[in-house]
Amino acid sequence: MLPISDSDLKTRSLPFVNIAIIILCSIVFFYELALNDLDLSVFFYQLGLIPNELAHGTDYKWLSTLSGDLVDIATPISNWVTMFTSMFIHGDWMHFLVNMLFLWVFGDNVEDKFGHFRYLLFYLVAGVAAAWLHIAVDTTSEIPTIGASGAIAGVLGAYLLLFPYSRIRTAVIFLFIVIVRIPAYFLLGFWFVLQFISGVGSLVPSLEAGGVAYWAHIGGFLLGIGVVVIYKLIKRESIWPKGPGGGKLGGYGNEFEVPQYWRGRRL
Repeated sequence: MLPISDSDLKTRSLPFVNIAIIILCSIVFFYELALNDLDLSVFFYQLGLIPNELAHGTDYKWLSTLSGDLVDIATPISNWVTMFTSMFIHGDWMHFLVNMLFLWVFGDNVEDKFGHFRYLLFYLVAGVAAAWLHIAVDTTSEIPTIGASGAIAGVLGAYLLLFPYSRIRTAVIFLFIVIVRIPAYFLLGFWFVLQFISGVGSLVPSLEAGGVAYWAHIGGFLLGIGVVVIYKLIKRESIWPKGPGGGKLGGYGNEFEVPQYWRGRRL
């Protein structure tokens, strides 16, 4: 299932922080496309997050190629900074496009709710929380971790509690493509369950190297939920908004009525 839009909600201002993040990720990705395979691997090692470096202070400086040559992969800055640089790097077209699609659909309204500066801070903190849970699961991993999905998972967790009944136009792909509207609580809840099941499965020892950092997704998502819970307690708002039949949702100028007939509706 791929989200396309959340047209129920309208932002009050231009989500320029969310747009800037997408632009920055795009610039970095197109830079990656200009690199050859070896230079791209070096780029991942230099600016990607390597759990063993941060957990145990290991400092990787050289990478042996298939021909036996050594190439410099030392991070030009502090290894701790890779917790942030890794958020803007992607491995391939699918990795990049799916992440940017999720950020485009869900990020603007979270930014509108939090405010621009607080959204930026929240996004970065979610990415750091995601990174630390990923590190905690395997502190000895020497594989570079890259991608914005941990921070984006934080955005999804925040969206779940802020706009649970927003109907997301979603492309459901199964033999053929059907466009339906799915409530955010179902779509994001289903997404999180899949991440958790896959994360538990990834704990089983395997010969496979690399793959999806499911625990980073879980860490970012839980951080997003936690931040919104605190935010709502401070604002003295209900943790879970009233559902269909309980009035309007939104609470800050872009309210919408939740219809009772969303199930199975195609657009």
